[in-house]
Amino acid sequence: MGKIVTVHSFRGGTGKSNLTANLATYAAMKGRNIGVMDTDIQSPGLHVLFGLGGERFKYTLNDYLRKKCTIEKATIDHTKAMRLKAGNLHIIPASLNADDISTIIREGYEVADLRQGFKQIMQAKQLDYLFIDTHPGLDQETLLSIATTDLLFVIMRLDQQDFLGTAITLALARKLGVPSTYIVCNKVPGIYDFDKVKKDIEQEYGFEVATVVPLFTRLIELGSRQILVQVSPSHLFAQNIDQLFKRCEVTLNNSVKR
Repeated sequence: MGKIVTVHSFRGGTGKSNLTANLATYAAMKGRNIGVMDTDIQSPGLHVLFGLGGERFKYTLNDYLRKKCTIEKATIDHTKAMRLKAGNLHIIPASLNADDISTIIREGYEVADLRQGFKQIMQAKQLDYLFIDTHPGLDQETLLSIATTDLLFVIMRLDQQDFLGTAITLALARKLGVPSTYIVCNKVPGIYDFDKVKKDIEQEYGFEVATVVPLFTRLIELGSRQILVQVSPSHLFAQNIDQLFKRCEVTLNNSVKR
């Protein structure tokens, strides 16, 4: 039985989508059957990281939420394009079309349909993991994702606004009874003692820090054009992603049902 993994941050600019794309790709490279969904409908772009920025999709998540198609039709099998030798990678993109975005914002959608979409695509594709890239902050979609997730990664930077926002998100996760919640401290400058950062954050929030990710210039150089763990699998960044993947594997192998 597959697991839902939600990647969330209270504020934008934390590197949430980049981490999601790399984690999903890494899991597929390890032989897992993966789905990755962009539920940041107001400011989508996850699919750009997979080289689909210039694509015009027949259907997207927006169309599914507006009942124009099934969730399967809004799903792209990106396995061959990524030249994966082991697992599979399915992408459910949100539309970058301005009209589609404004329509969803103006008319809204049934949040229950999103929940149903999670279940349907996991069953249809027999996914090991469905990775959800959420909209920053807390809205209906984010609350649904957190409430239904098996594993939550909360992304933060060493920024005062992130500290406050992370506290709110973690309090919500605790209240909603999320089975597994971890903090990911991202874009940490090299001037910091990473072990101390991890210890201090864990003491402050009472949640485990899954990994402390340095501010890698290589990620900046790629400019959201490629997946770092695939183009440079020996890069130190892959060690951070592996630490996240191992947390996913523990959740997948956990026999406790929600």
